[in-house]
Amino acid sequence: MVGRRASEDWSPAELEVLAGAVLRAPSVHNIQPWRLNFEEGLLVLVERRELELPEHDPHGRDRLMSCGAALANLELAIKVLGRVTRTAEFPDPDRPEVVAAVALGGPAVPAAADLNRYSAIPRRHSHRRRFSGRTLTRHQVVDLRDTATTHGVEARPILDEIELTTVADRLEFAAEAHQHDRGYQRELALWTLRDGGHGHGTGLAMSVRSAGSLPWAGLVRESTALPDREVLKRRLIAETLLAFVTDGDTRHDHLRAGRALQLTWLDAVHQGLAGSVLTQPLHLPEVRAALTEDLELPGSLQALMRFGYPAGDVPHSPRRSIDELFGTGF
Repeated sequence: MVGRRASEDWSPAELEVLAGAVLRAPSVHNIQPWRLNFEEGLLVLVERRELELPEHDPHGRDRLMSCGAALANLELAIKVLGRVTRTAEFPDPDRPEVVAAVALGGPAVPAAADLNRYSAIPRRHSHRRRFSGRTLTRHQVVDLRDTATTHGVEARPILDEIELTTVADRLEFAAEAHQHDRGYQRELALWTLRDGGHGHGTGLAMSVRSAGSLPWAGLVRESTALPDREVLKRRLIAETLLAFVTDGDTRHDHLRAGRALQLTWLDAVHQGLAGSVLTQPLHLPEVRAALTEDLELPGSLQALMRFGYPAGDVPHSPRRSIDELFGTGF
């Protein structure tokens, strides 16, 4: 029966495919705030709401976008296994932690775009460094924008020099605010790990954090050297910056923004590009409101994302085990 496949009906190889895809999804501070359950024949993605970042993500917006990215990977894995997916968002009002339930449809040959995106999952990493300096073509920018435009989500390229100057101003303000926020710095230090020194597969390894004065790439520390506005603007001009915007600002919008963001990221990786998500400044309400107004965005700004050609390899972040991923019903 469609949608009634239980966990024991998946082969070990298929479970590896599902788990591997979900575990490789990006998440805020690499906390991986999700579990995957088997319930009444459905694959149920559960938000781990106990994993909180009160300083970085006070409203849980980034956590839910992280779940949206995991959902995108899960759907891709199922399609690659040759099945149609039917996803219901927040299907049970009495269980708000259940962000999506995925039912299986009949057999189907995966589309070429889905195969390309799935193959990009293990190659996707956050590039919190400068890019190579090679610019994207207009065609590439349009392709990335079009991938993100779905289910009430839009990616707006920020290319105009005046707009980039405005963004530089707002990022500089946010970087200074976070640099002097002791609570934020303590939380960032808590989730920054010595390489090889953490057994739970979460957190940000020191080797993947930004090097030098890169406040636009996130993770601003007390020791980060902040460039002035003109330097910051020149660095932004050398990259491709997209603003991810949703119609509203509900949990549905946050989940969908994360899903669209991940699909766009995977398309970029397939093209040989790298990317990184920037949400840190948007948790300052005045910065988020100012950017929305200055850029004349048609909705709620959920994330900024940098794209470019990578300069060197990016180390892997740690990941949880498969046993931690699967919850009740496995």
